[in-house]
Amino acid sequence: MNAVSYLAIVYGGACVGVIGFQLALITGAPWGRLTQGGQHEGPLPLSGRIAAGISVFVLAAMACGILSAAGLWPHWPNWTKWAALTVQALATVLNWITPSVPERRLWGPLTFIMLVIATLAVFTA
Repeated sequence: MNAVSYLAIVYGGACVGVIGFQLALITGAPWGRLTQGGQHEGPLPLSGRIAAGISVFVLAAMACGILSAAGLWPHWPNWTKWAALTVQALATVLNWITPSVPERRLWGPLTFIMLVIATLAVFTA
């Protein structure tokens, strides 16, 4: 296994961790202040839980796009790595500019690290 494969697997693992966070939100975890602009103390309302559910699928697709860039399963088309990288960059910017200080402190650095890993995987593949 080469360095690009390791980077892609680490990125995929990070996505799995964030998916776990989203699943916890969907099931009622009281972390509303850490997501979606920090507008909700406690559990998210139904609309926020639906948004978290959509995020699960987006994150899974992003992981698959980066894994594919490294030549790993699921072997999606080349354009998916660029889509994943673009969405990751957008998520990073949005998490750094959120009005929620707790959200910014948690997700700003994490999404930036994920962006660096994804960028390295895409451009060294």
